[in-house]
Amino acid sequence: MLASQEVVWVPARLTAAHRKLHAATGTKSDPVDAAAAAHAALATPGLDRHRIDERVRELRVLVDYRADLIKRRTMMINQLKAQLHVWLDHTPGDLARPKGMDAVTALLDAASLGAHVRQALTEMSMEIAELNRRVRQLDDAIRELVTPLAPTLLEITGISHISAAILIAEIGDITRFSSSAKLARYTGCAPIPVYSADKERHRLHRGGNRRLNSVLYTAAIVQKRRYPAAQALLARHEPTKGSRGARRILQRHLIDVIHRAMTTDQASWQHHITRHDHAA
Repeated sequence: MLASQEVVWVPARLTAAHRKLHAATGTKSDPVDAAAAAHAALATPGLDRHRIDERVRELRVLVDYRADLIKRRTMMINQLKAQLHVWLDHTPGDLARPKGMDAVTALLDAASLGAHVRQALTEMSMEIAELNRRVRQLDDAIRELVTPLAPTLLEITGISHISAAILIAEIGDITRFSSSAKLARYTGCAPIPVYSADKERHRLHRGGNRRLNSVLYTAAIVQKRRYPAAQALLARHEPTKGSRGARRILQRHLIDVIHRAMTTDQASWQHHITRHDHAA
């Protein structure tokens, strides 16, 4: 990607079709996949070209690192909570917040525990506190990077700085989605029609980018609580679609809003977006 080559986005369905067409047995392997991707890229000249922006690449590193730290912190919190329940018959509050950690520290200081157990629990709490500190530092860095990149996106109710960073990091160049409908399919928010007993309905699309889908779900929940226009939309559709169906409609509507906001924001970026030349 960084050797002045052009990167082409090849959909998996095109790769699968060319693999069956050109491979002797239709089997799957790295060489077969590479050849299938090349055949698909040559046969479909209109495929989108990948564009790289340095600040977007930087955001991706921070967002991925933060997600990893969150996973580690969650594991340690669950372990500490389990041990506190066993040894002290106590279930602490939110250990991702300083107040919760302060309460656990005070509890351990006052508890009657063996030296080895006390040391283990103390070290676990110290590790959680350190992970909390690193996550907060990353949050500050992400906020600093994403604020000038997404002023319009951040105006949307339910889109925090972290959510905006995930959207930018995962989507990259928004112009590779020529319409919000294509972005909806990519995020797994495009409704899938289901026909049962002569009754038309739509169900959840379980494909797509699940990290982006999670961001949209969170935004929809926040808008349901705080945004009058979203509340009116949900109230209009819930009698016929149910609460889940209405929320999916809201998420699909959010895709339209997000696509417009990201397009507006990217148009104002004052730096060059590098294009590279390699089929992948």
